[in-house]
Amino acid sequence: MNETISRARAAVVRTWQRPWARRLSVWAAVLAVSLTGVVVGTMLFAQSEIAVGPFRADMSISPSVEGGTEVDIPPLGSLHLDSHDGPIHLKVNLGSLDQERTEALIDDPTAISAAGQSAVDDVTKGVLQLGLRALGAAIVCALILSALIFRNIRRVAAAGVLALVVTGGSLGLAAGTIRPDAISEPRYEGLLVNAPAVVGDARRIADNYGRYADQLQQLVSNVSRIYTTVSALPVFEPATNTTRILHVSDLHLNPSSWGVIRTVVKQWDIDAVVDTGDIVDWGSSAETSYVSSIGQLGVPYIYVRGNHDSMAIQEAVARQKNATVLDDTTVTINGLTFAGIGDPEFTPDKSEPPPDAGDPAVSPLLTSGERLAATIRGGGTKVDVALVHDPAMAPPLSGAVPLVLAGHTHKREVSVLAAPSPAASPSVAPSPSAVVEPPQETRLLVEGSSGGAGLRGLEKEAPTPLMMSVLYFDETHALKAYDDIQLGGTGEQNVTMQRKLVGVDEPEPTTDPSVFNGVTPGVNPSSAPPGR
Repeated sequence: MNETISRARAAVVRTWQRPWARRLSVWAAVLAVSLTGVVVGTMLFAQSEIAVGPFRADMSISPSVEGGTEVDIPPLGSLHLDSHDGPIHLKVNLGSLDQERTEALIDDPTAISAAGQSAVDDVTKGVLQLGLRALGAAIVCALILSALIFRNIRRVAAAGVLALVVTGGSLGLAAGTIRPDAISEPRYEGLLVNAPAVVGDARRIADNYGRYADQLQQLVSNVSRIYTTVSALPVFEPATNTTRILHVSDLHLNPSSWGVIRTVVKQWDIDAVVDTGDIVDWGSSAETSYVSSIGQLGVPYIYVRGNHDSMAIQEAVARQKNATVLDDTTVTINGLTFAGIGDPEFTPDKSEPPPDAGDPAVSPLLTSGERLAATIRGGGTKVDVALVHDPAMAPPLSGAVPLVLAGHTHKREVSVLAAPSPAASPSVAPSPSAVVEPPQETRLLVEGSSGGAGLRGLEKEAPTPLMMSVLYFDETHALKAYDDIQLGGTGEQNVTMQRKLVGVDEPEPTTDPSVFNGVTPGVNPSSAPPGR
């Protein structure tokens, strides 16, 4: 047995000592080094940045068995396309907007159509440049790596030639197997998996956006003109010690909302922004980047969680330097004390109602409202405003605070909560001389969607308008008046605003397009601006 093994070893040694075997081992080493250089060069340097319309697209190539293309669209998710075969995978990241190009599109709406028409050319040119960059990077890395290992000109040259053949062949295979129709059959990941449920008929919405794009300039122009409407509202002139609070709700991941909010904060000299929830759509970690715009507002931002907001979203809001998250807690800003609690139900998918929807007696919404009311009554500090997301949480707060702010319904409503039932105490008879104070009246202000209901706002023939309100509090922290601001949804040109005095019935704003600010004709305008 040992003799057989010895003879086998001797045969192997003799074989490797033969010239052809040594040459084979050298070529195998050159091939391995060349492939390593190709992989390293492609992974490290096969990257480029191109402009696609207003986007700055990061493109990269990496080795892959299946090929294909991945398009990342933060924070919505990604598309995976079976675009080609071969050992090359293309990745495109549309993660950022070029500010100058975006402003140019806003200033010149005709450029939007041109940008759409040139997008294919931009991508094609970018892919060609990326392919050449990948080819060069692979060859250079293979040459450098082989030079460090072999220190032999012939072997270094051979490694470079092999890198050229492998990389060029891979690129050629990918180009030869391109399937342009693959873009119509993508595989979705992330939030885009839910796209059909969110946006409805995608083709109809795409057609609507074609019309909306033609009116983009008018929409932006109207946002900047909101400030001028206040000059025709003489019913209330804020004093120098007035506190101005901007109430927003249900932004639903609409990026245009932040521009409108920043405009109102600046023009109305807002002291703080109050957000009553549903700042995103699905509560996923991919959406956390949306709330980063909070830090750019320059004023305190007070937030309560909505039923579309997860705890991850709440934590992302809390990380913003100017944000305060209320969850059965209170905060005082500019002398006003706010108390708030998050929505107890996390139901981003409303296709299935919560299990307790049919039994109001065990509703977690009422339970949360009662919990906040107990916190307010037991806190020892007078609370001026309570914040909840769903108006169904508000009834237990009647008598505990003068004002409750809510959202959720995407419809602006104002009401006075029913007075709470007096607490019966049979063991103690009231004194005949005792003065019984009436319970505190509690007003409920439900805000519409400040994000136009997000993508859902495009499901109907007319887009959902963007709504927000400016609340005016006097030195006693009492609400004296509020401005209801409404912008037509995406592509609409109308902007209306109506100032209302608390407790006074005001006429509905006119819808006559000849009256821009929605104020009843015949009222003498005031020259007082909304700012201090």
